Amino acid sequence: MCGHCGCGEDAKTTVLDLQTGQEIPMDHDHDHHEHVHADGTRHSHHHPARGGEVVALEARLLAKNEALAAQNRAWFKGREILALNLVSSPGAGKTTLLERTIRDLKDELKLRVIEGDQATSNDGERIRAAGAPAVQVNTGTGCHLDADMVARGLRVLKPEAGSVVMIENVGNLVCPALFDLGERAKVVILSVTEGEDKPLKYPHMFRAAQVMILNKTDLLPHVAFDVAQVVSNAMQVNPGLVVLRLSAVSGEGLEGWYDWLRMEAANVRADAFA
Repeated sequence: MCGHCGCGEDAKTTVLDLQTGQEIPMDHDHDHHEHVHADGTRHSHHHPARGGEVVALEARLLAKNEALAAQNRAWFKGREILALNLVSSPGAGKTTLLERTIRDLKDELKLRVIEGDQATSNDGERIRAAGAPAVQVNTGTGCHLDADMVARGLRVLKPEAGSVVMIENVGNLVCPALFDLGERAKVVILSVTEGEDKPLKYPHMFRAAQVMILNKTDLLPHVAFDVAQVVSNAMQVNPGLVVLRLSAVSGEGLEGWYDWLRMEAANVRADAFA
């Protein structure tokens, strides 16, 4: 079991090419030992970590992920690709925001999506229907994407140079904060139905993010939600956070998000020659 997040040792991750329907299994990487019997047969099993072993396992997992994330980051930079890691609680509106973004900008930006969920290809099919190539990464019992999953997804997605790769992480405000995927920025999406205290309850996520999108602002007349308070709480955790307010349904505030995307895509191109 992953010492950081509780991902089950029986996690079975798959990458689904939504364009072809081909499913590619990948092993969830946990420490295990292989035994060879006298008759030459082999079997492997996992040894549960205890005490100090848990700390060592956590360190190895994060070190390996950091190394793979650095490779992803170099891969993106060499191709002038803007990679964003979209994180939120389940139901905050990540997929709806992606659908709207794709429909509005697909003739301007080359948008590509890696869609992360524990199960089903529902969200990936929504993305493809909106007009962007996508791959579905299902993590099984895993509660987050990691750099290796993203690398394998990229091999299937094959994003062109100069494209924008949106990585929609598994809905979770805890574990995705710990795992760098090689992205240029984490974008945390918070809906007005979740409560103003979320940045204080989940500080690691909001501290790791570069942008906070406050979504579903069309519902503000119908919910008890203090926009000024949530912004204050977010700034208390991360004073450098860029805050964007919008509704992916009504379209209110979307131009600010689109302007930020355009600016970051231009910055990636400029940084490639820096």
